[in-house]
Amino acid sequence: MITIEKSSPTSADPQALIEQLSAELAAITGDSGKSHFNPQDVSGARAVWAVAKDENNHPVGCGALRPLSDTTAELKRMFSSRAYPGTGAALLAWLEEAARTMGYRELWLETRKINTRAVQFYLKHGYTQIANYGPYVGREEAICLAKRLPDQA
Repeated sequence: MITIEKSSPTSADPQALIEQLSAELAAITGDSGKSHFNPQDVSGARAVWAVAKDENNHPVGCGALRPLSDTTAELKRMFSSRAYPGTGAALLAWLEEAARTMGYRELWLETRKINTRAVQFYLKHGYTQIANYGPYVGREEAICLAKRLPDQA
C-alpha cells in the first residue's frame, strides 16, 4: 500500500528521489531538469512537496506544487518508481486535491516532448497542451500542459 505525505524537499528521502528523477531525465532528454527547480519554490506559502512511501516506509515517489499566480500552480519534479505501478497516478491525485484545497483552479506543467511516457501520463489524466509559458517560451523541445481543477464543494 502506498501512502502520500507532505514533506520537505531538502530532507534525505526526497533528495534520493530527486537524484533518481534527475538521472532518468538526463538519460531521456539530455537534461536533468535541475536548473528549473529551486527547493525554496515548493517550501513557501501555497506550495507543497509530497513523498509517496511503500508499506515499509521507503520513498517511491515525489512531486511538488509551486504558485504561478493566485489561481494557477505548477507541478514540479514528479517522479515515481516503476516498481510500484499506480504510484504516479496516486501522487498526481493527491497533488491535485492539495492544489484545489489551497484555492488553485488550474495546474500547469512542463516536460520535454521526447519524454513520451510523461506526456502520455498527463494526457491520460486530463491534461491538455497549452502554449509554452515562462522560461519555456520559444523552447521547441518543451511541451506545456494544463488541467482545470474541479470547483471546491
